[in-house]
Amino acid sequence: MLPESYANGTSDSLADRVDRAIDDFPSYADEEHFEAQGAVFIRNRSIPDKYDANRVEQVTASTPQEIARLSERIEVEFKGYRHRYFYVDRDTPVEFEAWLLMEGYQRTDSLVMVLTDDLRGTPKPCEIRLVETDADWQAYCDLIFLADREFDSSPPRQTDNRDASEAQAQRIAALQSVSPPVRYWMAYAEGAPRAFFSSWISSEGIAVLDFLYTHPDYRRRGLATALVHHCVADSRSRGAGPVALETDPSDTPKNMYATMGFRPLSLSHEYLKTFE
Repeated sequence: MLPESYANGTSDSLADRVDRAIDDFPSYADEEHFEAQGAVFIRNRSIPDKYDANRVEQVTASTPQEIARLSERIEVEFKGYRHRYFYVDRDTPVEFEAWLLMEGYQRTDSLVMVLTDDLRGTPKPCEIRLVETDADWQAYCDLIFLADREFDSSPPRQTDNRDASEAQAQRIAALQSVSPPVRYWMAYAEGAPRAFFSSWISSEGIAVLDFLYTHPDYRRRGLATALVHHCVADSRSRGAGPVALETDPSDTPKNMYATMGFRPLSLSHEYLKTFE
C-alpha cells in the first residue's frame, strides 16, 4: 500500500499535481519551447505536419484583448503551417476555450486516470525489455510508425525511401534525446517486439505512463496488461507515488485501466483546425 498521504489527498490537489506532471514532459531534440502572450508554444520545424509536435498549451489568456494578442502571435509563429493545435486542461480559462469553439476548432477529449493504491490483477508471463540498443530503437520506431498509420489524424506525407529513412532517424534521435528520464519499453511475443509503452517520473514524484500500443495481430494476448504492470512496478521501485495516464474516453482501454485500479480524475481536451 502507498503512504496514506497519497490516498487521502484531496481530489483537486492531486488533479493539479497530475496536470503539472503531464505538462512537464521533457523537450525532444529539435523542439522549440517558449512562452509568449500568455501561453506556451511547442514547435518542431523538422516535422511541421505533426500536430502534437507543433502546438500551444498552458494558456492563461482570458480577456478579449489577451486572446486577440495571443491569436496574432500564433499566426506569426506558425505561419505556413497547415494546422493549429491547442492542449487545454483544467487550468485553461473558460473564456479561451469558448473562443476556440467560436473559431470552429474541433475538440477531442482525453480522460485523465490515476492510480493511488496498489495495482490489481496478475499479468500473464511476458518478456519486457527496456529499449537500449540500436536494434531496439529501430524496432520501437517501426511500431510507432505502425501506430501512426493506424491512429494519427495528421495528414500523411509523401516520402521516398531516402526520406523515410531520414524520418526514422529523426524520430529515433528525438526519442533518445529524452531517454532518460523517459523509459521506453517493449513487450515480446514469438521472439519479436509486438507492443510498447513509456513511463517517466515528474519532479513531484508522480509517474506518467504514455502511448500504449500493441500490434493489431497480437492484441488480446495480455501484452498491454503486462506492460502496464511492468511500468507501474518500475516507477514505484524508483520512488513514484501516484501513477497517471491519459486515455480516450470513448474507447475500451479505460475499462482495462479501471479494472486494474486506476480511477477517473479529470478531463483534458485537444482543439484542432486544419487548412488546405
